[in-house]
Amino acid sequence: MKDYIKYYAGVDIGSVSIKAALVSNRRLIATKLVASGASYKDAAQKVLYSVLVQAGLDAERLSGIVVTGLGSESAPFPARQISDISCQAMGCHYLFPSARTVINIGGQFTKVAKITPQGRVVDFLMSEKCAAGSGRFLQVIARILHVTLENIGPLSLQSREPVEFSTNCAVFAESETVSRIAEGARAEDILAGVHRAMAIKVAMLVKGVKMEPDVVLMGGGGEDAGLVLAIGEALGTRILVPEQPRVSTAYGAACLAELDLAL
Repeated sequence: MKDYIKYYAGVDIGSVSIKAALVSNRRLIATKLVASGASYKDAAQKVLYSVLVQAGLDAERLSGIVVTGLGSESAPFPARQISDISCQAMGCHYLFPSARTVINIGGQFTKVAKITPQGRVVDFLMSEKCAAGSGRFLQVIARILHVTLENIGPLSLQSREPVEFSTNCAVFAESETVSRIAEGARAEDILAGVHRAMAIKVAMLVKGVKMEPDVVLMGGGGEDAGLVLAIGEALGTRILVPEQPRVSTAYGAACLAELDLAL
């Protein structure tokens, strides 16, 4: 009988977007990201189908699937559920074997984990349920400034006088942003100030797990160059970022699917 190459999928069902990754021998074969939309089930099915199409495979060729994230129970296909913290840690481990601290900044929460050289979680902390501790904070400020999320990072790097925010609350920061605009503050200085405020909160979490280098930043926050810089400055260390930071958790889920079968 022909010995087929084995493929594994990971699907990360988040509140803002749903991501899928397809791997074979931990090598990334295909990825897909879509907005979560009104139906987690439909979006999850869509991303899984998409990575299979990219690889020219039928669903029957999958040897295992791991699903993770806020909406993991909504998965419309048979899959093993594993916590997003574990998936983030394993994805980080295979992408950066030297990593010992993982930061994941998502749409709802920021999560920080300390991991072993084998990619296992030994400690983790999560931000409180407040927009200031997540990517939602940036979405709110971007809307006020009429700036796209893609342009937040590059624009903030042009700042020369970052605005100092007097509050860490997203609700009050929104009002403060409006006031600073009225005072003539530039958009890049406001964004740089927001990044600094977020970086301080992230740094508190990282120090809470007793940070060890290397430090890796995953999730949507990893696509914001200004935020990456601010966190690095707050922690006094370099920050490593995956090539596809928003898909890294799904990649870790796929690797765990492969590892689980091998055990």
